[in-house]
Amino acid sequence: MRITLAQVDVTLGGLDANLQHAEHAVADAVRDGSELIVFPELHLPGYSIGRIDEDLSLRATDPRLQRVARRAGEAGVVLGFVEDGPGVHTYNSAAYFQGGRLVHVHRKLYLPNYTVFEERKHFTPGPSLRAFPAAEDTRMAILVCNDAWQPQLAFLATQDGALVLLIPASSAQSQFPQRYDSKSYWRDITRFYARMFQLFVVFVNRVGAENDLHFWGGSHVVDPWGEIVAEAPEDVEQLVTVDIDLTDVRRRRRAIPLVKEARLGLINREVHRLLDEGGDL
Repeated sequence: MRITLAQVDVTLGGLDANLQHAEHAVADAVRDGSELIVFPELHLPGYSIGRIDEDLSLRATDPRLQRVARRAGEAGVVLGFVEDGPGVHTYNSAAYFQGGRLVHVHRKLYLPNYTVFEERKHFTPGPSLRAFPAAEDTRMAILVCNDAWQPQLAFLATQDGALVLLIPASSAQSQFPQRYDSKSYWRDITRFYARMFQLFVVFVNRVGAENDLHFWGGSHVVDPWGEIVAEAPEDVEQLVTVDIDLTDVRRRRRAIPLVKEARLGLINREVHRLLDEGGDL
């Protein structure tokens, strides 16, 4: 499978301009033979939506999203947007389209709400995590940025059959670089998941700046052995395309069968015990 990491810059609040930019990026990736194009988190509205007065939310079925997806032809495409959800809810969402058709929507599950991050103020946490059928008769799952800092989600996605873990992100440089360096943390996370869950990890971060936030890029793909097989530069808008062999996942899992030893019944019993003892619902 040929995958394009669409490491793009974003105009905050410039929904129309960002949609057009995405269309051009998709067209370039398809000309290069890409079968899947992955964009960063919230690349259509921009990240700091609390600074914008206009309503930037879209339904997942919005014709503007479908127009971008159709530019991909038969290829898959992941788009990050503010979702106008059911009832009163608004979500930080990533939609997967295949052949111009909406296949899956992931609503970010864990919303940061500290220092300069105010997602819990603007979004509702998503209700569920599912792997989904994708191109080349495979299954994938999406974790949006901070979701990937919850290891149980990658575990659940793997047990649900994911062979590829897609992580669209809007990761900014830390305010405390002496204790937390964004780039090294993300590399540790993605390589750990790839090795322990024996799958491909596709991390796509944006570039550019919004007020005090500096998005650093560094998008990359990790194979099931934990090796980085493609990487975009930092701070530069760029499309990076890589070919991966999905049979590597099955080959790796046959050689060292870690993921089939999950013992879901044991985990279920212990989770219910923790809930009975007053755990977080």
